[in-house]
Amino acid sequence: MPPSRIFPTSKTDATSAKLVPSTPQTESDAYKLAFQDKEFLLREDLRPVRFQLELLKPDLLLNEAKIASTMVFYGSARIPSPDAADALIDAATNDEQRAVAERLKAKSHYYDVARELAQLASCADRTEDGHHHFVVCSGGGPSIMEAANRGAIDCDRPTIGLNIVLPHEQLPNPYVTPELSFQFHYFALRKMHFLLRARAVAVFPGGFGTFDEMFELLTLIQTGKVRPLPIILFGKEFWNRVINFEALVEEGVVAPHDLDLIHWCEDAQEAWDYVCRFYDCVDVH
Repeated sequence: MPPSRIFPTSKTDATSAKLVPSTPQTESDAYKLAFQDKEFLLREDLRPVRFQLELLKPDLLLNEAKIASTMVFYGSARIPSPDAADALIDAATNDEQRAVAERLKAKSHYYDVARELAQLASCADRTEDGHHHFVVCSGGGPSIMEAANRGAIDCDRPTIGLNIVLPHEQLPNPYVTPELSFQFHYFALRKMHFLLRARAVAVFPGGFGTFDEMFELLTLIQTGKVRPLPIILFGKEFWNRVINFEALVEEGVVAPHDLDLIHWCEDAQEAWDYVCRFYDCVDVH
C-alpha cells in the first residue's frame, strides 16, 4: 500500500478556508486561495494557465471515460432536419429568404446521412479493457452536429459534444452524453480536442467554422503535424461550388497529391466502408 500523503489535499484546505473567522484581512480578495479566486483566474496574466486548464480538463475526463478514439463530425449549424425543412421555407418573408431556405432544404438529407454514419461508427465495440473506439464527437450544437450525436444515442453509445461560448445563447443538443459535454472559451483548444483522439473525420456542408476546422486539419496532415487519417467530404456539388480545389493545384499553391487527402462521398455506408478499408479492417462492428 502506498504511504498516505503528508500534505493536505486542496479540497481539505478549501473546506478549511470557509471556516476562517471574518476579519478585514480574511475578507480581502488577496486572502483567497489562488485556485478559488475567480477574478484572479480571469486576469489577462493568467491566460496561459487557462489554456492549460482548458486542455487538461476534457482530456482527463475523456481518459476516465475510457474514450480511446473518436469519429469527428464537422458541419453547418444551419442545415435543417428533413422534418424542419419545409417550415423554414414557410417562414421566409421574401424571395431571397425563400431561395436560401430552398437551398438549405436541398441539403437537409445530410442530417439523415450524418445520423446513419454515426450509428455505423458507434457500433464499433469496446476493447477487452473497456476502452471505446470511434466515439462520435461533434461540436455539440444543432443540425449536422445534433444528427451525429443522435445517431450514437440511437445505438445507446456515449457521444461527445464540444461546445464553444458564443455571443448569442447556445446550448448543447439533447443527444450529447451529459458527462461528455464540454464548453470551451478558446477555439484553438477546442479544435485540438477534436483531433487528439480522431481516427476519422466526416465533413458536411458548412460555413466559416466548418471551413476553419477542415482546412486546419488538411494543413496539419499536409505538413506532417498529424498522421494521415480518413477525411470524408459529403456534398461534392456544394464544395466544388464554393471552393475550386482544382484551381488551387492549377495556381501551384498546393500539390496535385494534396487533393488525395480528401475522399468524396454521399452515402453513410460507403463512408464507413472507406474508414474500415483505410485501417485495413474486415469488420470493426
